[in-house]
Amino acid sequence: MEFPYLSIFISLNLALVATHAALPPELYWKSKLPTTQIPKAITDILHPRKGGTWVDVGNAGRVQQLLFIYWPYDASDTQLHDYRNLALFFFEKDLHNGTKLNMQFTKTSDYGATFLPREVANSIPFSSNKVENILNYFSIKQGSAEYEIVKNTIGSCEMPAIEGEEKSCVTSLESMVDFTTSKLGNNVEAVSTEVNKESDIQQYIIAKGVKKLGENKIVVCHPMDYPYTVFYCHKLRATKVYYLPMEGVDGTKVKAVAICHSDTSQWSPKHLAFQVLKIQPGTVPVCHFLPQGHVVWFSK
Repeated sequence: MEFPYLSIFISLNLALVATHAALPPELYWKSKLPTTQIPKAITDILHPRKGGTWVDVGNAGRVQQLLFIYWPYDASDTQLHDYRNLALFFFEKDLHNGTKLNMQFTKTSDYGATFLPREVANSIPFSSNKVENILNYFSIKQGSAEYEIVKNTIGSCEMPAIEGEEKSCVTSLESMVDFTTSKLGNNVEAVSTEVNKESDIQQYIIAKGVKKLGENKIVVCHPMDYPYTVFYCHKLRATKVYYLPMEGVDGTKVKAVAICHSDTSQWSPKHLAFQVLKIQPGTVPVCHFLPQGHVVWFSK
């Protein structure tokens, strides 16, 4: 599925010409974070492999679906059915060499364009009160699949923060950098899960070299389905981030990033994690992998 892009291409290029004095997103990163390496999830957007459209949302809805799985709300029967054979959640005590987990590492979105410069992104409405303007801007028809994507993404971004959460939906790389540094400072690292090839569901084993990268001062940014690049970024309390080298039975190598939530007391008792792990909220840390395309930031 593809959003109409010709009018967008023309209007955004005119805006780019008007804002030529601004730093390109990649240079803005380097000016603010000169010692922080750009993770693969971001370089894939800055240097897309595809061309011809601004965004290709062939997996429309999958990003939101995965994101809601990790949010502290009730699990649906569909989620329980679709993910019953995957180790979406696991215990922190399992993060060691030799642990075997059934997983599937796939892309959650496939971009055909880079980030919009902040000046351009800020000129485009992004609010439930402006949905009609957004539809007109992108030539989207009400009731279409694209309309549902726009409505659901904006709705997700406007949901109230949970207790202990600080969040923002960022519509540019510059805004992501600014939000993160406002929460963590400039002495940060950013990482994402990397897989050398995609594969079906299979068993993975955690290899030697597990490392705890950060704790408590962490920001996680999740890509959202939208006509252009948008990330849902949030700072969470009582959270740890780990690096896990993994290998599948077919030889697939994964540089996996895992997030562990130490305080789940505010999560719904019907959350998917509690149902698959057979535990109660607030008892033990709950961990999950960070899907490809997502970014976690932590203080050095």
